[in-house]
Amino acid sequence: MGGQLLFEAASLRRLATRIRMRATDMVAIQGFGYLGQAMSSAEIFAVLFGGTLRIGHDRFVLSPGHYVIGLYAVAAELGLLDPAELAHYGADGSALEAIGSERTPVADLVCGSLGQGLSGAIGFALAAELAGEDRSVFAFLSDGEMEEGQVWEAAMFAAHRRLDRLVAVIDANNSQVDGAVTSVTTLEPLAEKWRAFGWRVAETDGHDVVSLAQAFASRHDGAGPLAVIARTEILGRMRAIPPTIDGHFIKLDPALKTAIMRELEAALA
Repeated sequence: MGGQLLFEAASLRRLATRIRMRATDMVAIQGFGYLGQAMSSAEIFAVLFGGTLRIGHDRFVLSPGHYVIGLYAVAAELGLLDPAELAHYGADGSALEAIGSERTPVADLVCGSLGQGLSGAIGFALAAELAGEDRSVFAFLSDGEMEEGQVWEAAMFAAHRRLDRLVAVIDANNSQVDGAVTSVTTLEPLAEKWRAFGWRVAETDGHDVVSLAQAFASRHDGAGPLAVIARTEILGRMRAIPPTIDGHFIKLDPALKTAIMRELEAALA
């Protein structure tokens, strides 16, 4: 059992590294983009799509559309998307837009305006419950969009309906377009807020695949919706990216790309 867990964990870590590599290649096309979002969420996408959700059966909702780069990367790695399509990321007319939309492949719902994804996920979860379907619904949210009132209205409703198969995973990286989330609005204590709204909460290191997998597995341990608060860093703990860089929207010159890819390649060795 322990050996199997170590093998699975190693595979998930490699998948997270490959997600970061794919994302770096995509952002390099234009020389700027939402690389930080892929860096912070790589392990989350790896654990979700690497064995947590049942692809093609469970529902996946991506609330912050600019995180779609991580979705494209994991989809290409797992054969859900032709890797050749990544070369058109962000190009005019491409299906792989830099900010996702209703045309985005793989996900069941990708939102534009922040704060709407949890409402959509609740719709999927409620529909599955009414239809008697064995279907889980995973909603990916960012901590910055917790500033939107719609998120908390939706959270209230989900708890009221005790939607057992609903999981919200929050990439809590303390980053948004205006700077650190803590400099814009006080969200903490985030876990206590979700509990106060009637949710079960699992708070974990969002860069630890084992801890993430255990947090998602806890959805079977009780009644009501589960919020997984994944504490991450916007630069993904990458040593090659200077801490002075604005992680929300990274300018990626050839030298920085080379340094990032060397670090990631070394992690795969």
